[in-house]
Parts: sequence; structure tokens; C-alpha cells
Amino acid sequence: MGDTVLIIEDDRRIASWVSVYFERAGFSTEVVHDGQAGLATARELAPDLIILDLTLPRLDGVELCRILRQESDVPIIMLTAREAPPERITGLESGADDYIVKPFDPDEVVARAEAVLRRASGRVQQVLTREHITLNETTGVVTVDGEPIPLSRAQLALLATFMRHPNQVLTRDQLISLTFSDDFEGFDRAIDSHVARLRKQINRDGRQPIQTVYGAGYRFAVEDD
Repeated sequence: MGDTVLIIEDDRRIASWVSVYFERAGFSTEVVHDGQAGLATARELAPDLIILDLTLPRLDGVELCRILRQESDVPIIMLTAREAPPERITGLESGADDYIVKPFDPDEVVARAEAVLRRASGRVQQVLTREHITLNETTGVVTVDGEPIPLSRAQLALLATFMRHPNQVLTRDQLISLTFSDDFEGFDRAIDSHVARLRKQINRDGRQPIQTVYGAGYRFAVEDD
């Protein structure tokens, strides 16, 4: 495959173990063991994928993820021992594309990574426009009123789903199916976190196209459909 994976994990045994499995699958890997080194390496290396531990010395994994997401749309998968739903939501809200709880099967990590990369590379290349929002799926650039806004890959995919189905009520299950196919491993309420974060990013002057339809799901309301 040849893609480069940056593994940011303070447990050296786990980091080495994950690295070996990725290299066996044809990836090249770079391993660092703290958040500050991870940030510097990510900026220098520009990897195709980042495997990120949630609890890191020097710079917390959640904060690191937020910084990286402001600077790049690189796919990020979080590895963590924290399995409570609030911790998963925190990881997703910080911009992670996927979330895997320790202990894990390294073959599963590789498979999930390949799925995330497929989603990133397999998108239909086109420009979607709905009123004041434009999404260029070729470049991953989203503008609201002509102003670029940073979105994670998951948020980009979710926005694209909404923009392709204007004024249609979509349930959580439909959003998961249309956006993530069979690759979504979270619980259905996790989609609410993605929607909430997306709403904050695209809100301008009180104009909020993503509406909650209580008891049903969400609707992307526009007048130009």
C-alpha cells in the first residue's frame, strides 16, 4: 500500500506491536512516544494516517487531536483504555475519525485504518453547493459565506450526506449508513456528537440548516432544492 502511518503511543510495547502489524500490511511507520513529539513529527512528516493514544505525556491526546484537526484533514484513529461513552464522545468531538478501545486485536486496527483510508480516497470528486455552503470533495475544502472552515473527515462526510439529501428527514441509522457504510463502529448516539460539532462550525449569523426533528432525526433545510 505504501501509506505512511504515524503512531503516537507512550506505551512502547503497544507502539512497537502496532507498528509491526502495519508494516506487515505494507505500510511504512513512524513511532513517537509523547504528544509534543507527535505534533512536531506530524507537521514534518505529513503522514497519511495517525494512530493516537488518548493519554500522552507532555501534550494530551485530545488536545493534540484538536490541534491537528485545525491544521490538517489527516485521518486520525484514537487508541485508548478509556471505554466509557463520555470518553468516546470526547475523542470523536476532538476530531478523530475512529476510536478503538484497548485491549484490541492489531489486525482489527489495521483493518479499521484501511477502511478510514478507503473512505478518504473513495469519495466522489465533485463540488456540492447549498445556499451559502460549498463543499469541494476533491480538495476537502468547505466554505460558509466564502470563508473556509476546518472540518474533520467524519464531519466532511456527514456534511456531504446532508447536502446530498436536502430537506429530507434522516434518522441516526440512516446517517450512519449513508455516511459511514459498514465502517462505523460507534453507538448510534455518537452521531449526535458529530452533528453538534458540525452545527457549530457551519453556523453563521443564526443561519443553521441542520435541524433536529424530535423523535425522528435530522434535516438539512434549504430553500434552493
